[in-house]
Amino acid sequence: MSEHAAPRDGVADQDDADSDRDRSEAGGARVSRRTLLGTAATAGAVGLAGCTARQYRSPPDCGAVASAADAADGYVPLPAGDERSMFRRGLRRYGYYPDATVPETVRKAWSIPVNRIGHTAAKSTPRPTPDGETVLVAGDTGTIHAVTPTGERRWTLETGAGRSLGFHGTPAIVGDTAYIGGYDGELYAVDVPTGDIVWHTRTRDFGDAIAIGSSPAYVDGSLYVLTEHKHPASGALWEVDAATGNPTWSDDRLWGMPHPSPAIDCEAGRLVTGSNDGVVYCWAFPSLEFVWSFQAGGEGGPDGDSMAGGRFDLGAQIKGTIPVYDGAAFAGSWDGHFYRLDLADGSKDWAFETGRVVMSNPAIDPKQGIVYVGSDDQHVYALDTETGDDLWSTDVGGRVIGSITATAETILVGSYDTHLYALDRETGERRWRVENRGHVTSGAIPRGDRIYYAERGDFSHYYDDDAETVLEESGHAYCLVPDD
Repeated sequence: MSEHAAPRDGVADQDDADSDRDRSEAGGARVSRRTLLGTAATAGAVGLAGCTARQYRSPPDCGAVASAADAADGYVPLPAGDERSMFRRGLRRYGYYPDATVPETVRKAWSIPVNRIGHTAAKSTPRPTPDGETVLVAGDTGTIHAVTPTGERRWTLETGAGRSLGFHGTPAIVGDTAYIGGYDGELYAVDVPTGDIVWHTRTRDFGDAIAIGSSPAYVDGSLYVLTEHKHPASGALWEVDAATGNPTWSDDRLWGMPHPSPAIDCEAGRLVTGSNDGVVYCWAFPSLEFVWSFQAGGEGGPDGDSMAGGRFDLGAQIKGTIPVYDGAAFAGSWDGHFYRLDLADGSKDWAFETGRVVMSNPAIDPKQGIVYVGSDDQHVYALDTETGDDLWSTDVGGRVIGSITATAETILVGSYDTHLYALDRETGERRWRVENRGHVTSGAIPRGDRIYYAERGDFSHYYDDDAETVLEESGHAYCLVPDD
């Protein structure tokens, strides 16, 4: 993984991770990684090299999801209904909560320590269950915490991910089961009422993956998730049977270790993600025929360090999840640009330049046609989705690498300056900010009259190679309530 990670006593190198741990319930066929592609993906249509296990899959029915969008009176998260809860609030990854009301003033109702690892990838976002009665918080220690809205512990589950960099993805919750991937390269299904593991995969099931940093997408009994590999640095997209944990299909054409979570547009029939090679990849959905790729980094691609034996260069990494809206995909890159790409063929509609790395997870307000994105230049931008015009920008005092949340009136965003900000949706003016211990890199989730989010641990000397990195204080998950 490309981000800097502070050492932690007792954590084995991921190359040495035990890949033979038993899964609790599911057996299944091993799906091997393909022979390495001789050339990296380039812009335009590409063939089907890299796809495996097609004979085992039964394509999911995306029709019900698409029909729900057609039948809805206004915006609905997809899949619609009250039994699913996913990262960025649905398959399209909008991060949009139009019915949520952000209080005028807030206070901290409770907090619990959850993060102790220096790895700079954005931290897992607390995820309420569909009924709102339980909040799941996955920590970078490999522990999953289940708490009530008032902060009382329901259960705590320690997993094998604690031997690596824990969890950075966010669980997808379907009914009573939560699905989450760990930095041990394994995927876990957890019973929400009890905290018991229903099944978990082994690293060899995913071609000896070293990590899963992306958050699963769920459609009609199937999960979609990205795995990270090294020697050489590469990745794969997987379809997994949610009932058993058996992989049913994969495509490992991705170079670099991919961090984004897959976004799926059932109306347009597209699945989109990105990777550290600076490429946006797109498959038809649900057929999973590969359709197109787009290379960020300007004409000729990025010119950073050569990786994977010269198969790609650094400099245009795509770390953030790519929302899909209005026939387009919206992707930020380390080349300092934020792109709108046509979902049909991957052509560039426009590019907005911030001048610094863009790795946040954008939010989209589909009613207003506005996308909100953060950058390493310490600003949050509101951009017209059709034209890319800058409607406003606000300085939030630090880098923005986590998830932005949009409500009808407020934008919630965490900053490297240790604050969570509430900005006016129309103007970008600051409504309030809350100070915390560490960098705020998770999303902020409004539910009822509460807001849940998490931070990174507070480290000293983290960027000083001549001094020992010290964890001064664990990163916490927080709950804010109105300050009446």
